[in-house]
Amino acid sequence: MTKSTSTTAPAGRREWTAFGVLMLPLLLVSMDVSVLYFAIPSISADLEPSGTQQLWIFDIYAFVLAGLLMTMGSLGDRIGHRRLLLIGAAAFGTASLVAAYANSAETLIAARAVLGIGGATLMPSTMALLRTMFTDPGQRAKAIGMWSGVMTAGIALGSVMSGVLVEYFWWGSVFLVNLPAMVLLLVLGRALLPESKNPAPGPFDWPSVPLSMAAVLPVVYGLKEIPSEGWNVLYIVSITVGLLFAALFVHRQRTTASPMISPALFRGRGFGPSVALNLVSAFGIMGSAYFTTQYLQSVLDKSALEAALWALLPSVPIGAAAPAATALVQKGVDRAHVVTAGFAIAAGGFALLSLAGTDSMWLVLVACAVLAVGSVIVMSQIMDLAMGTAPVERAGTASSLMETGTEFGGALGMAVLGSIGTAVYRHEMPASAPAEARETLGGALALADEAPGLATVAREAFTSGMTGAAMAGALLLLGAAILAAITLRRVQVPERKQTPDEHLSPSGV
Repeated sequence: MTKSTSTTAPAGRREWTAFGVLMLPLLLVSMDVSVLYFAIPSISADLEPSGTQQLWIFDIYAFVLAGLLMTMGSLGDRIGHRRLLLIGAAAFGTASLVAAYANSAETLIAARAVLGIGGATLMPSTMALLRTMFTDPGQRAKAIGMWSGVMTAGIALGSVMSGVLVEYFWWGSVFLVNLPAMVLLLVLGRALLPESKNPAPGPFDWPSVPLSMAAVLPVVYGLKEIPSEGWNVLYIVSITVGLLFAALFVHRQRTTASPMISPALFRGRGFGPSVALNLVSAFGIMGSAYFTTQYLQSVLDKSALEAALWALLPSVPIGAAAPAATALVQKGVDRAHVVTAGFAIAAGGFALLSLAGTDSMWLVLVACAVLAVGSVIVMSQIMDLAMGTAPVERAGTASSLMETGTEFGGALGMAVLGSIGTAVYRHEMPASAPAEARETLGGALALADEAPGLATVAREAFTSGMTGAAMAGALLLLGAAILAAITLRRVQVPERKQTPDEHLSPSGV
């Protein structure tokens, strides 16, 4: 264990090499959210899952990931983030191998659940280790910006990669690509990564584990189902139950002697607003994706792989967005102004989307690019603010809270904007149309051969719903811009001297 006397010890080649190793699992974990988009038909033909099993194959990864993020972030603070990362990598790699050669739907569902557990250990651990390795604020900001870009790009790349692999190989190949990166992490991680943990964490708060999962899972489930199924009583009850458990979870964190989520985190000026603003940013980017993916496929009549390839274009400018924002902050521009501008740019993306017609592919792609650039600017800056504000010994907990907020925000964006779009669609569809056609665009296209002109009307109605939701999204993000300008005004990342546990030797001893 070595102690540094500098508050901003610069990272060298070793740290940046370790950072590159960390980005591989992060990329794969984010890709696994969307990696089954094109593999599901092949899986269905091979394993013959029931309708319910098919839904669980697709959704259980995201549900388990969201439900365990806070638990794993807190656990990493206690047992060490490198140790937890390597355990998670082993679990993720093993589950990937089992999933690739699964011979039944039940086996694949179980493997996807273990992948979710592994993903929940990897995501907060990568950010916590990043916080430990980069103590210089400028280097940390650059690293977090790259972290945000990799995570966003992974979600976009996942669907394309699955399409290409399924085109030339069998469906299990979408899981096997995880193995080389996990093996590399296991081999190099112990040599390159420092250990980082809370030197005096107190006892682990086991009762908060089921409470946190009972708070997160019902809410995420309800929000994810509402866009496609409508405001069913079951989903409303699910959200209500989750919110009740959330209240119990918060009460326990405020009253127990050794909480999973320390209330002290929110005493740092800027941390609470960062969590809220991160949620709103995820709301916008995921809410827009709900429409644009359907627009490319169902309105413009692109194949699934064509749509995925076109959808990669808006990701191109993301790589420059976070570094540019970081450079502005380092040159003295108030971070509040940069975040406010990011929300305003994202709102401009929604405004462009509201102008789309039924043949506006390039307008939609440009709108998505503008929205993505604004969102990445916001997410990179507020993640840097949150991690810089949080004590190093609670870096895992802080990271897990931000990532849980991302999950909630994405689900909420799809639910709210999806519901707005659906309401407009149903209003625009003629009463004489078949019931299935008035429910969804997919239902209308399925009946298009039987009813001439129905497809055209349905595509126009869907586009109207998309533009209506985009207007609502623009207003929300403009409100977030105002909120950021107020709550982040003159908020600075505090300078801290390193403690002996903040800068450890690669062996952790």
